[in-house]
Amino acid sequence: MIPRAANRLETTLLLSRKSLPRPARLYSTPSKRANAPAFATAQVPRPDFLPYLSQQAQTQRPSPRWDNVPPSEFAKQLESFLNRATPYTILPPPLPTDRSSEVNDFWYTDSTTQDHLAVMDACLHNLYDVPRAQSIFERLREKVGNPVLSTTVYNAFLEAYLKMAATKESTARAFWVGLAWDLYEVMESGKEKVFPNAGTYATMLLAWHRFNVDSLTPVNAPNAVSPTNLLANLVEREITVSRVIADRVFTSSEEVAHIIKAISKGAVALNLSNVVTELGQAEAIGTHTTDVLDGVPEVRPVLRPKRGENSDAEESTDAQNEMPFNLENLRRHLAQVTLARRVLPDDMSARQKLLEESVYDVAVERLKHETESLAKVGLDSQAPFMQANLKRWMWDWHTKLRTRLEQEVKNIVAAEERSPPKHHAALGPYLSLVNSEKLSLITILEVMKLQGSGGMYDGMKTARALITVGKAVEVEYKAQICRRNDIQIPSSPARAPGGGSVDIGFFSALGYRNLQQRRVAAARHMTDGESWTAAWSQPVRSKIGGILVDCLMDVASVVRTAVDKNTGGTISEVQPAFYHSYEYIRGQKLGVIRLNAVVAERIAKDGLRETLHPRHLPMLVKPKPWLSYDQGGYLYNKNVAMRFKDSMEQLSYLKQASAAGNVELVYAGLDVLGSTPWKVNRRVFDVVLQVWNSGERLGKLPPAVYDLPEPERPQNWETDLKARSVFLQRQKAFNQGKANNHSDRCNVNYKIEIARAFLGDTFYLPHNLDFRGRAYPIPPHLNHIGDDLSRGLLTFAEAKPLGERGLRWLKIHLSNLYGFDKASFDERVDFVEQRLDDIFDSATKPLDGERWWTKADDPWQCLATCMELHAALTSPDPLAYLSSLPVHQDGTCNGLQHYAALGGDESGAAQVNLAAGERPSDVYTYVGNMVEKRIAEDVKKGDKYAKLLQGKITRKVVKQTVMTTVYGVTFVGARDQIERQLKDRKDLPEEDCWSAAAYLAKQTLNCIGDLFSGATAIQTWLNICARLISKSIPEERLPDAMSPLRQRPGTKAARKSGLLVNRLKKEQMTSVVWTTPLGLPIVQPYRKISRKQIMTNVQSVFISDPNSPAEVNSAKQASAFPPNFIHSLDATHMMLTALECRTQDLMFASVHDSYWTHASSIDKMSEVIRDTFIALHSSDVLGKLQSEFVERYKDHKIPLVSLQHGQLTKLLRAAGSQIVCTPEQAAQLDAINELLAVQDGTTPSELGTAETEITTAKSDVETISSEQEECEEEDEDAWEDGEDATPRQKATKARKVKAEQAAVSLNGKFVNLTDIIPPLPKKGTFRVQSIKKSQYFFS
Repeated sequence: MIPRAANRLETTLLLSRKSLPRPARLYSTPSKRANAPAFATAQVPRPDFLPYLSQQAQTQRPSPRWDNVPPSEFAKQLESFLNRATPYTILPPPLPTDRSSEVNDFWYTDSTTQDHLAVMDACLHNLYDVPRAQSIFERLREKVGNPVLSTTVYNAFLEAYLKMAATKESTARAFWVGLAWDLYEVMESGKEKVFPNAGTYATMLLAWHRFNVDSLTPVNAPNAVSPTNLLANLVEREITVSRVIADRVFTSSEEVAHIIKAISKGAVALNLSNVVTELGQAEAIGTHTTDVLDGVPEVRPVLRPKRGENSDAEESTDAQNEMPFNLENLRRHLAQVTLARRVLPDDMSARQKLLEESVYDVAVERLKHETESLAKVGLDSQAPFMQANLKRWMWDWHTKLRTRLEQEVKNIVAAEERSPPKHHAALGPYLSLVNSEKLSLITILEVMKLQGSGGMYDGMKTARALITVGKAVEVEYKAQICRRNDIQIPSSPARAPGGGSVDIGFFSALGYRNLQQRRVAAARHMTDGESWTAAWSQPVRSKIGGILVDCLMDVASVVRTAVDKNTGGTISEVQPAFYHSYEYIRGQKLGVIRLNAVVAERIAKDGLRETLHPRHLPMLVKPKPWLSYDQGGYLYNKNVAMRFKDSMEQLSYLKQASAAGNVELVYAGLDVLGSTPWKVNRRVFDVVLQVWNSGERLGKLPPAVYDLPEPERPQNWETDLKARSVFLQRQKAFNQGKANNHSDRCNVNYKIEIARAFLGDTFYLPHNLDFRGRAYPIPPHLNHIGDDLSRGLLTFAEAKPLGERGLRWLKIHLSNLYGFDKASFDERVDFVEQRLDDIFDSATKPLDGERWWTKADDPWQCLATCMELHAALTSPDPLAYLSSLPVHQDGTCNGLQHYAALGGDESGAAQVNLAAGERPSDVYTYVGNMVEKRIAEDVKKGDKYAKLLQGKITRKVVKQTVMTTVYGVTFVGARDQIERQLKDRKDLPEEDCWSAAAYLAKQTLNCIGDLFSGATAIQTWLNICARLISKSIPEERLPDAMSPLRQRPGTKAARKSGLLVNRLKKEQMTSVVWTTPLGLPIVQPYRKISRKQIMTNVQSVFISDPNSPAEVNSAKQASAFPPNFIHSLDATHMMLTALECRTQDLMFASVHDSYWTHASSIDKMSEVIRDTFIALHSSDVLGKLQSEFVERYKDHKIPLVSLQHGQLTKLLRAAGSQIVCTPEQAAQLDAINELLAVQDGTTPSELGTAETEITTAKSDVETISSEQEECEEEDEDAWEDGEDATPRQKATKARKVKAEQAAVSLNGKFVNLTDIIPPLPKKGTFRVQSIKKSQYFFS
C-alpha cells in the first residue's frame, strides 16, 4: 500500500509536471479534450539553471544604478585584475605525423578517427545504418578511455538502440534492448572511463517503461535495472531528478507521467526525502501562461477558383478553390510564428527562429512563385525577359538538381550496399542527412555566393568551392539537430553585467566567479539538451561538395542569345551555367569553376535575397550569449567563438581554457559587442538606392557600366616592342579594373539588399574572434567593420540627447570624416561652422545640390553626419535633439602607440600622440616630408623616378607602409602598398607605377628605420623569441629525435648525421603560444604546407588537413609574432574598454582601434579608453610575456645545430643572449663561438643530450669528422684525376664541407630554451600615465 504522503506527492506531480523546463506539449497530462485548442507554456530554466539567467528574473530585477559605485573602485578592480598572475593554458605540442601517443590522441584527433566519428554520427541519424555505426563504435571502444568517446556518444547509441527496438520484431527487439542495458551497465561500472549523466538515466528510464515485463512491448532483459535502482544510482552521482525528467528524450506526455509515478514510488521506498521535496515543488520552478490565441477561431481565407491545366474553372461544376499564393505563403509563415511564440519569449525571437529555420523553404517558395507567375502571363523560358531573370534560372536549376540528386543519392547508397567501402570512406550516410530539396538549394546558393572569391571575378577556385559546399551541408545538418532539440536560449546579459555582478563589476574576483558560474550553468543546460554530432574532416567535406557541385554543373544551363553580324538575325544557344577549367595562378595549375558570362552579369544586377543564408545576416534578437567555444551567436546555426584558420591546436587550447574558466571576460566582451542594437539609416539608404539604380559612379559606388576608357592600340604596336609592352600593360590594368568593378558591384548589391530587408527593424551583429583575439561581426556583408558605405548605412537603434558636448563632438566627427582631422579640435569645429551652407545643402539636396559631401574621404558617413547635424541644428532645441549616429574615437597608428608604451619610447610616444601636445602629431605626414626631402636630393642627381614622384608624396601614399612597418612589412609588401596608392592618384603612367613604387618603398623604409628605434628593439626581441621557440623540442621527445645516432649500426656516421638533422627538423612542432591579459591563449597556426590529394567527382584537389599538422614554419612564426602580439594587445584594450563601457551604461561598438559611441558619451568613453590603456600597460606586459615563455617552455631544448646560422647567431649576440660554458665545452662548440661566454668556476648553461652521454656524442663527432676527411680526400683525388673545378666551385665546396663539419660537431647537443632567451630591451623614460593629459591620444 502506498503511504498517504506518496499519494499527495503523486497528485502534486500530476498538477505541476507541465511547469518543468520542457515544452508542456511534450509530456503534460491532457487537461482538455483532445481537440481543444493547445495552450502555451513559457519555458523556464532547469533548477540548476541559475535564476538570473531567465528573462523573467532579468525583467523583474530593478535597473542597476552605477552612479552609486565610485569610478575609483572600478579602476582599482581593473588594475588588480591585470596585475594578477594570468592563468596559463599549457598543452603538449602535436607529434609528427609518423608518431603517436595517448596524450597526443587525447588533444589532437587524427583525420581517420574524425571520419569514423562522422560516419558513425551519420549512420545513427534516422537509423540509417545502426549496425555499421555499432561496429565502428565497438572498434573505438577497444581503446579504454578513448578521448573521442564521451558520455554523449554513449547516450546517442542508447537512444539508437531503443529506437531500433521500437521498430523491430519481438526477437530483434530483445537484441537491441539487451545491447542498451549492456552499454548502460558498462557506463555505470566506469570500466571504460565513461560515466552516466542525466541523459543516460532519462534514456534508461524510458527503456524500462517501454520494455518492462508489464509493458505493451515486454522484453525479458536479465540485466534490466528498475526505476528504484536507477534513482539510487543517479542520486549517488548527485544528479537532480528534475534534470532527468526534463530531458529531451521524452516526447510523450503519458510516458513521462508513468515514469514520474515510478520515480515517486522509488523515492518513498528509498526514503529520499530530498527527492520527494524536489518533485513536490515542481510547481515552483515554472509558470503557466495562457495562450492569447486560445478560443480564437480561424480566419476564413479569401479563395479563388483553382486553375486546371486543360479545364476552365467557370465551366466546371466541381471547380475547386485555392488560396492566392501570397495569402497561402503568409499563413504558412504565420503558423511558424505561432509555433515559435510557444517556445521563445516574444515575437522578434519567433521571427529570428523563422529566419534561421525555414530559409531554404522560403527561398524555394519565392523562386517557384515568381516562375509560375511569369509562366501564367505567357512569358515562357525563351522570352528575353525570362532569360535575364536570375530567380527563374535558379528555380530551373533547383528543380533539375533536386531530381538529379534524389537519383544520385539512391545510386550511391545502392552501390555502397552492394560493395561496402571502408567505414570512413562511405558517403551515402552523409548525403542522407539532408533531404535533396535542401541539398539542391544549398549547392546553388553556396556556389553563387562564392562567385568572385579568391581573386577571381568570374568564378571560384575548385577546392574552395567543394569544401565550402560540403561544410554548408554539415552546418545545415547540425542546425536541424539544434532546431529539433528545441532548446531554450538563455537570454543575453542586461546593460549591467547581469545577475549578481551588478554591484561588483566585471573585474573583481567575485564578479569574475559570478560570470563563470552563470556561463557554466547555461552551457550545461544547452549541452544537456543537444544530441551528439561529430565534425566532418576536410576530405569528407570536399568529397560531398564534389558530388553536389558536379551534379549542379551537369544540370544547370542558360540560354544565351546574340545577333548574327552577317544576317542580323537572333541566334540562341543552350550553354552550361557553370563549367570547370584550369588556369595558372602564380605559377601553379589550379582548377577553377567559372560562371557563364550572362550569369555573372545578372548577379551584379538582380536582387540577391535568395542567395543569402541567415548565418550571413544580422539577427533580429540579441545573439545567444557565448557559453562555450561553440555555443553562442545565432540561435540555431552553429558558430565557434574563434576562427581557427585550420589550426586544431588553437581549438584544443580554446576548449581547455574555456573548461578551466580562463576566458570569462572574453565571452562577456563578445556578448557586449553583440548586444549593441543597430538600425538602417533610412535617409542615407534612400540616397544610396537612388544612386545604385541610376548606375552612376558616386560616393565610391561602382558604376553599372565600367566608365573608364579602354586603351587604344597604337598603330606601331607590332613593330615597336616598347609601345607594344606599354599597351599590353595598360590593357591588363583596364581588364583588371573592369573585373574589380564587377566584383565591387556584386558586393554592394549584397549590402543594399540586406539593408532593404532590415529597414525599420532593430537588429544585432553577433561577434566572434580571429585567432589573435580581434573581434569581428559574424555577418560578413553589412556590418560596421565594412567599408564606408556599410558604415554610412548603419546607426544605433537607441538615441541620446546631444547636449553641448555632444553637439561639439558631432561637428568634430564631421570634420574627421571629411579629411580635416589633423588640426586642433577648435579648428575642426571652425571648419564645420564655416561650411554650414554646404552641409545643409548636402543634407537637404544630396544629389541635386552641390554634392559637397562627395568630396569627403568617407562620403557616405559624411552624408549621414551632415543629415544628423542638419536635423539637430534645425530642431527646436539642438542640445535636446535625440541623436543615434555613432561618433568615432580613432587611435593614432595604434600599433606604434602600443610599441611606444611597451618600450617607454619618448620620441615614438610624441609622434603617435601618447604625449600631450597643443596640436595632434601626424606621423604619416612627418614621414612623407622626410621622403620628399630625399626625393629632392635625388632629383638633383637626375634620378628618373625621383623626378616623376616629386611633389606627389602625400600622407596617404605612405600611410599604410608606415602603419605596417612595425608589424614587420617587407620591402615587397611595402612596394605593393605604395603601388596601389600611386595607381589611385591617376596622375602617373600605368607602366611606371611599379618601378616608381619600388623606388619609393626603399626611400620610405629608410626614413622609418631611425624614427622608431624603440619599437624596432621590441620587434627584434619578439622575433628572436619566436625563432627560438619554433626550433625547440620538448625534452620527452629527445630520445626519439636522437634515434638516428643509435640506430642502423652499419650506417656511416656521416649518414647518421644527415638522418639526425632531418629527424630534428621533423620534431620541430612547437608553435609560439602566449596568453593575453584576459586569459585567452593565442596559438600561431603557421606550419609547413602539407597537402593531401583527394579525388572528387569534379577533379583531384589538394587540400591541407588540419588534423595532420606538419612541423612549424620557423620563418613565418618569427615574422608574424610581432604583429600578432601587438594585435592581441589592441584586441585586449578593446575588450577592456567594451566591458568598462557596459559597466558605465555606454553604447559601444568598435572597429579594432576605432571606438564608437553616442556623441554625448564621447567624453566618458574617452576617459575609459585612457584608463584601460594605462591599466593594461602598467601591468608589465613584456615582463609577463617573458615569464610565461620561461614557464611554458621550461622543458624545451634547442639543438645547437639550429643556432649555427650566421644571421640568427648575430641577432642573439646583439640582443644579449649567451651560452655560458667551460673551456672544455667551448672547444667542441667552435661553430657557435660568437654565442659562447667561457667562464671558469661558474655554473654553465645546461648542455648535453637526452639519454645520450656527452662522451658518446664526442665519439660520434670524432667518427663523423674522420669520415668527412675521407670524403674530402676522395673529392681532391677526383679533381687531380682530371675532373675540372673552377675556383668558385672549389670555394663553394670548401664552405659546404666546413658547414658539414660544423654541423657534425654540434650533433647531439642541446641547450635549454629558457637559458638562451635574450633579456628584455631596456625600457625608456616615457611613463604611460601621462596619456591622461593627451587630448589627441584617441580623437
